[in-house]
Amino acid sequence: MASGFGQKGNDKEGVFISFEGGEGAGKSTHINFLSETLEERGYQVLRLREPGGTSLGEKLREIVLDAVHQEIVAETELFIYEAARAQIVAEVIKPALAQKAVVLCDRFFDSTLAYQAFGRGLDRDFVERANAFASQGLVPDRTIVLSCGKAARTGLERATKHGAADRLEGEGEDFHTRVNEAFFTIAQACPERIRMVESADLKSQTARRVFEALVDLFPWMGGLVADKAFFEKVDVGRYGNKHCDGG
Repeated sequence: MASGFGQKGNDKEGVFISFEGGEGAGKSTHINFLSETLEERGYQVLRLREPGGTSLGEKLREIVLDAVHQEIVAETELFIYEAARAQIVAEVIKPALAQKAVVLCDRFFDSTLAYQAFGRGLDRDFVERANAFASQGLVPDRTIVLSCGKAARTGLERATKHGAADRLEGEGEDFHTRVNEAFFTIAQACPERIRMVESADLKSQTARRVFEALVDLFPWMGGLVADKAFFEKVDVGRYGNKHCDGG
């Protein structure tokens, strides 16, 4: 495996990177591109999503996101997310980090704070304590917040263009605007961990900004950031059209 994990100072542990953001910010695209780049350089990479990533977690995901379950109240929703998180941390993430893997996770506890505290209106202190309990002391080494801006309309259109909205996507523009604004607030409170990346332009430009936000963890990425042509491949082929899409 390649070495040079930046802030950790050695390669005796893995690196945990979470991707956050409102609906349609393009997390999937940039997780996939980053993963491929890391794998090409010899890193063991694990891509995960929340909720999900385990047999139990995927079943909980089906329940909490299925639009048929409109009866789920905010408190129940919170505990479903925390249950799935506790399982993936213990069963998958911690063992992977112990094996020196780079773990890329599509959402982690910042999403719960944004959606359930700011979006739903649950007590923020309680949500933060529930997050800490479920994550078992695990905190990402870096969190990338992809943003389409504070207004939710653009992101929702991207997220639902390929099919019907899931239970959370269907909550409406006001709810998702609160969520988007929450990510700005959360990022401002944790500048040492969280980097905001604007994703309202070409995918290649967004990808370059993601890599810039990771240079301290992977110093070799500095050379890639200087190579504009390297990122142009994210605009074509399996990565879809040139502009940021949902995910």
